[in-house]
This record gives sequence, C-alpha cells and structure tokens, in this order.
Amino acid sequence: MTIAAQNGPHRYVRRTMVLAAALALAGCASGPKPGAVAAPASSAQNIDAIAEHLNQGDVSAARKLIKSGLKRDPNNPSLALLRDSIARDPVELLGPQSFDYVVQPGDTLAGIAQRYLGNRLMTYQLARYNGIEKPAALIAGQMLRIPGTKPAPARRLEKPSPPPSAPAAPRAQPPKSAVAPSTARSDPAAARQLRTQGLAALNKGSATRAVQLLRRASALDPGNAMIKADLARAERIEATVRSRR
Repeated sequence: MTIAAQNGPHRYVRRTMVLAAALALAGCASGPKPGAVAAPASSAQNIDAIAEHLNQGDVSAARKLIKSGLKRDPNNPSLALLRDSIARDPVELLGPQSFDYVVQPGDTLAGIAQRYLGNRLMTYQLARYNGIEKPAALIAGQMLRIPGTKPAPARRLEKPSPPPSAPAAPRAQPPKSAVAPSTARSDPAAARQLRTQGLAALNKGSATRAVQLLRRASALDPGNAMIKADLARAERIEATVRSRR
C-alpha cells in the first residue's frame, strides 16, 4: 500500500473535525448569551401601557399591570390614580358639578382630560363619568359632561375713561384698591394654572410641592370641587410618604 493511500482516510477525518468545530463556534456566536435576561419595562413605559389598555377598554389587562406596578412601587401616585380610575366612583373622584361639551373633529378623550382636568391619566375617569367603555371610540359631535364649572370666555380689559370734572377742581383719581380686592379674593384662571402645576408635581412624586400649589389654587377659587378633591388626595399621599420615612 502506498503512503498516499494510507493518508487518505486520515485527511478526511481531519477535515470533518475542522468543519464540526467551525459550526459549533458559529452557533455560539449567534445564540443568546448565557444568563442574559430582558430588561424590565420602566415605570413610565408601564404607565403608558396601562393608559393605552384603558383607552382601548381593556380593563383586565390594565388592572394586572397596575397590581404588578404597585408591588414594585407602592407609593407611585400615577399608578394610584389609574387604580382609582378603575375602582372608585367617578362622580366621587371628579365631583357632581359639570358642564356640557360637544366633541370637535380631532378631539381625543385624553386631550380633553388634559385640557379641562389637567392630567391625561384621568382619561378613564372622564370616560366612566360619561358612561363610555372605550375612550378611543370617541366621535365628533358626541356630547360630554365635563366635571367642574365651565371656563369663562376670555375678556379684553379696557381702561375706563375718567369722569368729566370742573375746570377748577382737581381730577379725581380712582382708588388703587378698586379692582385689586376681587382679583385677590377670586381668580379662577390663576387657580386652574396652579391646579395644573400641582397635579404635575404630584405625578412627579413631589407631594409636598403639590399640596402647596393646590392650597393656593383653592384659595383663589374656593368653590371649585375638583381642586378640593385634588388637594385632599395630595394631602393623603403626603401624609403616607411622611409616615414611611
């Protein structure tokens, strides 16, 4: 037997072993790394997912996400708000007083909640307040009840003309406090701005700041039931946070 004939089988075995090793290395490179796990969703992503489930009327999926989220972060005010949106009476949350609003083309219930309630996460509360099961199904021309009092139309303030006076008499000057007292006692527009800022602070977890802003808003519009309800909720959250320190 020649040397070439003897080396033939050995050469075939070596080629087969090299090919198997190359395939094994390629499989390791393309496969998942041992111990790798998917990163958990952030709180903001979780809240957005809950809001979208509620927007589509999927209460069961939203409730599961809220429950798991509160296990990780029991003091999260946004999760507490969404939980109450499902579990509590919307009239208790938003107050019995309301005004009519006709849905305009391009309106969404989330946009209306942000505009009139100061928080898009109150969309499902507003939906239940109006007997709507699926907020995403809102259509133009639909009549809604918006909690609270209807905002007054913006008025342009004009400086009054001074009254005529006798030539020899000095011109009478209007008292400085003629307009100031009513503005100091009641200013619904400023109250709404403070309420929006207070709710934003509450959503960020700043309960103490939210209480301060909502107290100022309540002082400027003492008859506003929504501001009183927001203030009471912020005070409860602040008290809970303090008790856990």
